[in-house]
Amino acid sequence: MSRSTPPSTAYLDHLVAETAGRREALAGAASVGGTGVPGRPGAALTDGGAPADLVAAVERAADRLEPELAEIVRRLHAHPEPAFEEHRSAATLVEVLARHGVEAQLGVHGVPTAFRAEAGDPAGPTIAICAEYDALPGIGHACGHNVIAASGVGAFLALHEVMTSGAAPAGRVVLLGTPAEEGHTGKEVLARNGALEGIDATIMVHPYGLDVADQVWLGRRLLTWTFTGRPAHASAQPYMGRNALDAASLAYQGIGLLRQQMPPVDRVHATIAEGGTRPSIITERAVVHLYARSKYADTLRDLSRRLDDIAHGAARMTGTDVEITWDDGAHPSLPVRTNRRLTDRWVSAQRRRGRDPLPAGVLSETLAASTDFGNFSFRIPGIHPLVQVSDPDVALHTAEFATAAASPAAVSAAVDSAAGLASTALDYLYDADLRAAVHTEFAEEGGAVDVPAYFD
Repeated sequence: MSRSTPPSTAYLDHLVAETAGRREALAGAASVGGTGVPGRPGAALTDGGAPADLVAAVERAADRLEPELAEIVRRLHAHPEPAFEEHRSAATLVEVLARHGVEAQLGVHGVPTAFRAEAGDPAGPTIAICAEYDALPGIGHACGHNVIAASGVGAFLALHEVMTSGAAPAGRVVLLGTPAEEGHTGKEVLARNGALEGIDATIMVHPYGLDVADQVWLGRRLLTWTFTGRPAHASAQPYMGRNALDAASLAYQGIGLLRQQMPPVDRVHATIAEGGTRPSIITERAVVHLYARSKYADTLRDLSRRLDDIAHGAARMTGTDVEITWDDGAHPSLPVRTNRRLTDRWVSAQRRRGRDPLPAGVLSETLAASTDFGNFSFRIPGIHPLVQVSDPDVALHTAEFATAAASPAAVSAAVDSAAGLASTALDYLYDADLRAAVHTEFAEEGGAVDVPAYFD
């Protein structure tokens, strides 16, 4: 006799914790005469950071790089390459680094199109800047990874200039070229091959239709259900068959019924990729491909278990077998865990550039996608803000956004982001109190997670 599984309280637990956190933040903002909305004008930001002259120096260095950042934006955009095939793009970025006397290693951490460059003293604290540069098949840089690449390279070169002048604090900055974000989990591959060893924090920026300090990024898993039945003549002897398409159809309907009981920001998308060969033959094999997404790591794990139950239930109802394959050829993407202390420094830097990033909670959580940066952020503190390159009504992964990713606004965003990432990294390296606050927050959020074992 089967027994029902009690509902998980994970989503409610997060809801309660986040509500308490917002109340605390609002109270803190009000107590210093702020607006009551953390991250907006008048609200309190973290004190401290690097000396003003050093910050100004890295921002001026970023501004001087504008011609080369524009070159990166346009060259990568003109020659888009999909995941794990970014050979020309990686070579372009390594070439730009070499012009500035920076030797980058290409083909690192188990990925031929990944690269790594370093500056500073490895005996001190270390922060990594991520650069993505893969494109979408058929639609090119419709997610703007060419802008991410320019921003990351620009930030690193600005820091390299200051750090080699002898004026910067002890510490190290690492530029990680991170391929294969689109449809894959390239950063997880890099992490499993040692990319984050010796690195204390990591930062990057993503282009968008608005400037946003902290937006929801959902965890994502890939799933395949393969149902196997028994073929038979659909008219003469249907009772001798077991219909795999019936199982796939029931499972698909099960997803629809599950949505009523899913947390509001869970997502499941599915297609029936195989459903038989002829109407006159009872279908022997049916294949369903799915994406499962959730706002939190533990609710993604809950959703995974519910989907397993649906597949097994559909198989039992139809007398078929089911093979369940999670993350075949890839790895799960965890949600992004945003470090608020580092985000404060990013917001301060962007305000100096004339931008005003929206804080968490302003944009609807329904505007949520996924990124493999989440896997980095569950290992070490990190941020993944958004920078405006298009009108707000232009969506990612569209032809319109691909056009925006090569526009003058994209170049401006790359320069502003390079300055912002560089000054955020400089604040982290210089200010021991800031670093302590960053890592205290990370520990309070759960600390480092064993990502490879999380869904086992």
